[in-house]
Formats: sequence, structure tokens, C-alpha cells
Amino acid sequence: MPSHDDPLLQPYQLKHLRLKNRIMSTSHEPAYSEDGMPKERYRLYHAEKARGGIALTMTAGSAVVSRESPPAFGNLHAYKDEIVPWLRELTDDCHEHGAAVMIQLTHLGRRTSWNKADWLPVVSASPIREPAHRAFPKEAEEWDIERIIGDYAAAAQRMQAAGLDGIEFEAYGHLMDGFWSPATNHRDDEYGGSLDNRLRFTFAVIDAVRKLVGPDFIVGIRMVADEDWEQGLSKAEGVEIARRIADSGKFDFLNIIRGHIETDAALNEVIPIQGMRSAPHLDFAGEIRQQTKFPTFHAARIADVATARHAVAEGKLDMVGMTRAHLADPHIVRKIMAGEEHRIRPCVGATYCLDRIYEGGEALCVHNAATGREQTMPHVIARAQAPRNVVVVGAGPAGLEAARVAAEGGHRVHVLEASDQAGGQVRLASQNPRRKEMIGIVDWRLDELDRLGVSLRYNVWAEAGDVLGLAPDVVVIATGGLPHNPPLTAGDDLVVSSWDILAGAVKPGENVLLYDDNGGHQGMSAAEMIARSGSRLELVSPERFFAPEMGGMNHVPYMRAFQEKGVRVTINTRLVSLARNGNQLVATLGSDFAPDYREERLVDQVVVEHGTLPIDDLYRELKPLSRNGGAVDYDRLVNGGAIFPLRGEGTFDLLRIGDAVHARNIHAAIYDGLRYATRF
Repeated sequence: MPSHDDPLLQPYQLKHLRLKNRIMSTSHEPAYSEDGMPKERYRLYHAEKARGGIALTMTAGSAVVSRESPPAFGNLHAYKDEIVPWLRELTDDCHEHGAAVMIQLTHLGRRTSWNKADWLPVVSASPIREPAHRAFPKEAEEWDIERIIGDYAAAAQRMQAAGLDGIEFEAYGHLMDGFWSPATNHRDDEYGGSLDNRLRFTFAVIDAVRKLVGPDFIVGIRMVADEDWEQGLSKAEGVEIARRIADSGKFDFLNIIRGHIETDAALNEVIPIQGMRSAPHLDFAGEIRQQTKFPTFHAARIADVATARHAVAEGKLDMVGMTRAHLADPHIVRKIMAGEEHRIRPCVGATYCLDRIYEGGEALCVHNAATGREQTMPHVIARAQAPRNVVVVGAGPAGLEAARVAAEGGHRVHVLEASDQAGGQVRLASQNPRRKEMIGIVDWRLDELDRLGVSLRYNVWAEAGDVLGLAPDVVVIATGGLPHNPPLTAGDDLVVSSWDILAGAVKPGENVLLYDDNGGHQGMSAAEMIARSGSRLELVSPERFFAPEMGGMNHVPYMRAFQEKGVRVTINTRLVSLARNGNQLVATLGSDFAPDYREERLVDQVVVEHGTLPIDDLYRELKPLSRNGGAVDYDRLVNGGAIFPLRGEGTFDLLRIGDAVHARNIHAAIYDGLRYATRF
């Protein structure tokens, strides 16, 4: 059991609000909103963290206060009165579990696009373009500033009416700090020049807000205190802003950010991903707390409990944000309190969550398929009414998840794995040193299977007799796939797969062409390893831009490696054929846009990435022996009911999942394992 003096479990008094422990989820936008409202999906996502023991969950990243600040990634509409009852329902649900709820309010400034929502002009402190969202903002006029100040105050009043415990302003990369930063404020009026002038808008906003919500309602600010940028806000000025805010008597907490976010590369430093330092800005946040003596919050890749505990124990933070960590496991606090810290599902830093948001999707955790699907998928598996005998063939991510969920449900589970290690393509992905944390997806599930007493046999290339000998009620084929070559007119036997490179089975050549028409991590990771080995590399893709299956957060480290190592990137181009030329290969390239276009490359090695083909021999052998002939009722899978139709005389239901069906990604494999195994 945990110690009663665990720093993380100590309550914290913020003004009148007693937070029951020191762990929080900072504001972020999972893009679960509907029509700009936090409806059922949004509410259940936050309620699950409250159920899991968190002290404070902060919603929205950020809720927009003005109509002319159109949502960039599913933002809530704080400028509409109709948001109040939705937020009240969310807040009431979280309060039932003892969690406080706050929201982040903002005007996005230049960090949005003009061609959305009502097509109103984008405004900022000065007309300086933000590369990430590509808008050319107009300079905010006095009537814009007056209106927006009023919008902030009205939005804050709505949040108070909804019963929230507090709000925070967003001041990094948005309008408010757009006035602070020399990089984005070139004004020569009363809002530009001196620090007093650059802070004028911020203090006008807080004064207007306080006039409507009163002195007792909690108001904080998530602020950049150092843009870490030669042309931006310096550390000296950032610390001075923090000090002025703390000393003003108008704010209740600081939530500290370091860095700037107008490009993918810059954002990557603010929100680090796998292969980057853990908690890189924690000491800086601690400096701010020491200098201001003011309640200080912070989150930036604090993914593990030990680091969070250190942050509080050493007085660096009052509340520690574990935001992506709660996407991976919303029950972190509950497990700490139960003495089961070792059972916390780890955040592996894959940043699939943020990549999806920035590409227009919703946040999904790479290996917790229940997050964001609380309406239909459980975080805590219920016991089945009638235990069944389940045989899982394959111990990749799909098979391991199916086995875990089935065992949690009380079923008897046997896993047969052809190799001498579990993990499948996840283990392959972790061979890239920068992505080694991916193995946490496998290790966590192996620990859970060991706890649950699941039988896992390695080096078994399962045949029908092996499976039938276990007298199964359900057979899950999770055998994955094998590399698939792209369609070539000649030279199919001359290529090397990305798997060969990642596994170390084939050494990179001196002069390499890598052709990737899959567009995910597989080809990019192989390319990175080839480049870092010292090879001369050209990456060829038929896409308009390379790796379209990845978002900007993961694009950054690959692009950094490619530019450091001089990798040539060629897009809009296909590999047509290969032929030998002595000890080398002639690669013929073509184009979808000009059918007669041909160009040749003389190289030592051609590596290809074209997804996988299913390993489905066992499935096809068992199919006629099963009750359901391998069929699944998809309507019932989605809407409820028995998912295996009766189609034969067999004694077991047969199912295949993950890449044993067709090439997809890790999240899809794990979602298969979860959604099916809860229905056995």
C-alpha cells in the first residue's frame, strides 16, 4: 500500500478550493466536441479521469471566447450561451467523484484559419503570419480589442454559471501572448513597445472578467514565460510577466510553458515526444515558482509517477500535470492509492493522440482504445457471465490485448506465439533506438497476462491440431502479416523490406533508395535508421508529401534526421521497376502526373514499404470447422448483441483481428482486441 505521506496524495488548498491530491490533467482539446459543445463523449472522457481519482481535470484546449476566433481543432464554443448546461452536466459528473473541473479560455489570435466557421477576419497583435495555420492576420483595431475583452468576460461568466471551479486564460501562441512577444507585437500604439503596454490587453481582460465573476472565482493563466526564441519573449521578460501577474492580486495560479509553437519543429520542443527528454521544462517551472512564491502548475512529458512525485516533493510544482499519461490510463491515482503503481498503463510517448488532433481527427491513445470511446468501451473490464475457453494465436499487440481483456473478463485464455518473443511489429518498431519506448505497449500487457495467469507458449507455429487440442470455445487469429512488395513491372525479387532493415537482418547499403507508398512509421523509421548508419539515402514517395499517415509531431524527428544526414526526399514519384547492373541496381521511377515520364537511379540497395499481407493460412484452415465460419455481425458489433452468427456445425467461434485481417496500425490492432474480447 502507498505511504500516507506520499507527496502526490497530499491535498492542496487553492484559494477556497481543496484539491484532494496533486495530480491534474491540464487543458487540451481532444476534439470530442459536437457542434462546439461538450456533449456525452466529451463528458464521459473527463468523468472517467474523475472516477480514476484525479484531483483536477481541466477541459478545453482552448474554448474560444469570440466568434471571429474559429475553432482550429474541435475547440469548444465558449461564446455561446448553450454551452452552459453541457458544462454543468460534465462538472456535476466529475464532482460526484471528488474531482474539480476548470476550463481554458482563449482567443486563438493568429493560430487559426480565416476560411472556417463564419469566415471572419483573423486578428492578432500585428499582421504577422503563423506558419502552422497559414493565416495572414490583420492587426487588431481598438474596436476589436474592446469587443474581445468583453467576450472574455462574458465567457468567464458562462463558465461560472456552469458551476466550474475555475478558469485559466491561454497565453502561449494565441492572442493574449501575441501582445507580449516582440516576435508578434510590432505595434507603436498603447499596446506595443514597453512591457507595460504589451501587458495592457491582459490586465484589461482580467479586470473585465473580475468585474463579472467577482474576486472569489478562481482565475489562473497558462502562460509562456520564455519563448526560447531569439526574436521572441526572453526568459527575463517572461519571468517578469509571471511576477507581475502573481503580484497583481487578480490571478490565482500560474501554469507554466516554455517555448513557442508556430511551427511543427518548435511545437515539438514544447510538447516532447518519444526519444526526447522527460520533463524538459520542469526545472524551469520550478524556477518560476521559487521566484514568484505563487501557486504553480506545469505539464510537459511528465509521463511517469516517479517524475511527478519528484516535482511535488522537491517543491517545483504545486499541481503536476500528467495529461497524455491520463489518455493512456485515466486511473493513475486510483492505482497509486491501491498500491498498484506498477499496473499503470504507461504513456509511451507515441503522440498518436496529438498527431490525430492536428491532422483534423480526434485524440486516440495508441494503446488504450477505450479513451475517447467511454460510451462503448470499458476501461475496467466486467466479468463475463459464462467463462469460455479462449485460444489466441499470435502475441502481437492485437493478440496480447485480446488475451488481456478476455482474461480480465474471467475467461480461460491460452496464447500461442510462433516466435520466441511477444510483440510482433511493436517489437520491430522499438528497434529504432529513438522509439524504444514503444516496447512498453508489449511489456505492460505481458505483466498483466502474468498477473492474470494466462498461459503463453512461445516457438509454437500453431496448426489446427494445436488449437483444437485446447478445446476452444473461441479462437482468435492474431497472426499479423508479412511485408508486402509494391507492384513493380520487374525486379520484385531485388528489393529489401523495411522490416529487414528495422530487424537488423539486412545491413543498409552504401547508396540506398527507399520507396514508401504506405506512409506510416514503418518506412520512415527504416529511413531514419539507414540515414543514421551513414548511408547515402533517397526517400521516394508517390504522395504529395511524405508519410501522410503520420502527423506533424512525429514528422519532426524524422525530418530532423533527414536534414542532418542529407537525405534526398522525392515526392509525387513511383518506383516502376528494378534491374541489375553489375553489382548495383537500376531503379526506374515514374509519375502519376506524366505517364511517359521516366527517370533512373543507380543504387546499391532498394528498400520498400508497402504494408503487409495477412498470415491467414490457419484462419482459412479453421474456418470450415467453426460455428460462425469466421463471420462477424458488424451491426451487432457496433450496436450490441451477439456478434457471431451461426453458420456451421462447429464447436467454436472463429475470429481474426489486427493485421491478420489487413494492414493497419497499432491502435487499430489494440482496438480490435478490446472491442471483440469484451463480447466473448
